[in-house]
Amino acid sequence: MAKHAGMRKNFIERILPAVASVSLLFLLGISLTLIFTSLPVFQTVSLKDFLFGTVWRPTSSPPELGIWSLIVASFLVTVGAIAFALPLGFGSAVYIAEIASPTMKEILKPIMEILAGIPSVVFGFFGIVFVAPIVQKIFHLNTGLCGFTAALILGIMAIPTISSISEDAVSAISREMRNASYALGANKWETIIKTVIPAAKSGIFTAIILGVSRAMGETMTVLMVAGGAIKVPTSIFDPMRPLTATIAGEMGEAVGGSAHYYALFAMGLVLFIINIGFNILAEYLQKGKRNV
Repeated sequence: MAKHAGMRKNFIERILPAVASVSLLFLLGISLTLIFTSLPVFQTVSLKDFLFGTVWRPTSSPPELGIWSLIVASFLVTVGAIAFALPLGFGSAVYIAEIASPTMKEILKPIMEILAGIPSVVFGFFGIVFVAPIVQKIFHLNTGLCGFTAALILGIMAIPTISSISEDAVSAISREMRNASYALGANKWETIIKTVIPAAKSGIFTAIILGVSRAMGETMTVLMVAGGAIKVPTSIFDPMRPLTATIAGEMGEAVGGSAHYYALFAMGLVLFIINIGFNILAEYLQKGKRNV
């Protein structure tokens, strides 16, 4: 019996590293695909002009392949989405985990999970039909299809991710830690703010990272409600087109092997690097907070 248990243990110890390395192989494959498919575009345009050029006319002769306006649009929409989603997502997580009654928890938790499962195209329709006219009327805009509307919809889409993971992190804090806080004279809110949230900050930070990644990588919604204007936005209320929307909207019409085709892959590489860079920065900040 002990011999068989030892064999199973050795087998598991050998197979698990191989299973874990699969994700690294996928990451490497994605990276190499984007890099090598992007390189040909720089025979047409320099890296500086590609990143900081303000004109995107890929079908002109010669093609103008500046993506700065798309980068700025992606930044504005993502920041706006997180500014909207973070307080609502984190607040709802604390409410569900610490304040809500068991009956209310049973109602709110499934609602969050259902919201997370709604297809992005449905959110896009909701933005076009319902949110955009309201934004246009309130802010007296020429059109409600703009970066602000896209940020609102992306924020709504990111709320379930932030809320669900934050709620799990907060709920995982032991009852003994809460009782110790109460024993020292803290009330419920002091216990939540000074004991529970600091203890759960690692999971909360992970929730924020995933929420940002969701907002940054969303395609269909921003394609439908951001307005589609390819120009450097001066305000979040301007119509705009982020990187993801441009890739999704133009990949089908790009001629294989053309500068336009390779530029879209280079766009994907830029988005990939930004996302990886953000995750590295977030991990660094998270480690820094652990060491404080």
